[in-house]
Amino acid sequence: MKKIKITIWNNIGLLTILWALIILVLCATPGSYLPTASWLEMLSFDKWVHAGLFFILTSLVFLLCFKKQWDFTYWIVLFILTLSYGGLLEIMQALVFSERSADWQDFVANSFGSFGALVLFKKTKVYFH
Repeated sequence: MKKIKITIWNNIGLLTILWALIILVLCATPGSYLPTASWLEMLSFDKWVHAGLFFILTSLVFLLCFKKQWDFTYWIVLFILTLSYGGLLEIMQALVFSERSADWQDFVANSFGSFGALVLFKKTKVYFH
């Protein structure tokens, strides 16, 4: 188990990029390929997925900053870029991806996930003082 943790830690940058690409693929997938179920809609499952994806992405970005011992300015810039990535994907869903549409509520959910990671890292005082 320790070896797995070390491998993940040593490749946190690559893992962050791969996760961002996974999010891109999921957001670019045509709507007809996505599962639908009325009970999932009642639970706002889609919004929780968005929040979860961006919580993980932002956490990976923060872990990368922590590992590289980057200055706090990098943390802020990368956090803003993560929020911007969520917004850009919504714009791309409206303009580029087929069978997709932009939804401001998805952007809010993306941002909610990113802010959740911010709160977690602040609470655990990983870097913030």
